[in-house]
Amino acid sequence: MSLDQVDWAVQRLCDDALTPSDEDFARWLAAVDAAVPLSGELTLRLVDSEESQTLNHQWRGKPRPTNVLSFGYGDMPELLGDLVFCVPLVADEAQAQAKPCLDHWAHLTIHGLLHLSGYDHELSSEAEIMEAQEIAILATLNISNPYETPHAA
Repeated sequence: MSLDQVDWAVQRLCDDALTPSDEDFARWLAAVDAAVPLSGELTLRLVDSEESQTLNHQWRGKPRPTNVLSFGYGDMPELLGDLVFCVPLVADEAQAQAKPCLDHWAHLTIHGLLHLSGYDHELSSEAEIMEAQEIAILATLNISNPYETPHAA
């Protein structure tokens, strides 16, 4: 696992038993870096619903928390960007979607990193490309396609 071009840190302002370890984040970062080379400084910030809602409202005009926000700094190449995760919402979503919590964290981390790398999903054609990249990276981690509906047993 090599992340020679990325200087990254985790800020744990909100944490619970289901949040990833630094080793988990390192594994996911390396998987993205193998597919889409990353470079620059990166901050992963784990926050509560209140901070997520404040940031989502301030930057996206949406008055509710969101699972992950990506803040890129395209005019400053030494900065990869910031990913801000809403810890309680990620856990709630994983449970509601009947997915292993760490798999959902991995998906959201990869999703956010792809945004910081220039991918987007505003148009359906862009979404197809981004989702295919997410699915391919997750597969390298033995994580199922997050866009498939689980089959009832």
